[in-house]
Amino acid sequence: MPQAIARDRAKISAAAAEDFPPKFMHDALGNPVKFVLSPGNEHDITRAEELTEDLENTKILGDKGYDSQQFIDFLEKSNCEAVIPSRSNCKKKREIDKHLYKERHLVENFFSKIKHFRRAFSRFCKTSSSFLSFLHFTGTLIWLR
Repeated sequence: MPQAIARDRAKISAAAAEDFPPKFMHDALGNPVKFVLSPGNEHDITRAEELTEDLENTKILGDKGYDSQQFIDFLEKSNCEAVIPSRSNCKKKREIDKHLYKERHLVENFFSKIKHFRRAFSRFCKTSSSFLSFLHFTGTLIWLR
């Protein structure tokens, strides 16, 4: 992974975060399980398989950004159930468990928890590896609460 050091000193504090925003995977209680950094101009779906490659026989909740037939097929091969609503322009709408989909608020709760850690939220790290390391540290502290 690139080091993400800014060329201009004025931009150095936000370089790692703007270039490599994190993607998270959570358990059923909203605790972080896995972090992946990806380039800022990359769509969320491109890292979805990387986040879920270890999972089997579980339910995966996601927003409409993760609605991709290729990703749904990948989940079905692992015997996972996708609880991802179809996009509005989708020709074939998928039925989802709406009560289970309401639990997606735990993802937003995690972002609220991570804002208590100023270094992770303000992204002071100069390199992507140190930013990812601090995200792991923050995730550990959240698990210990």
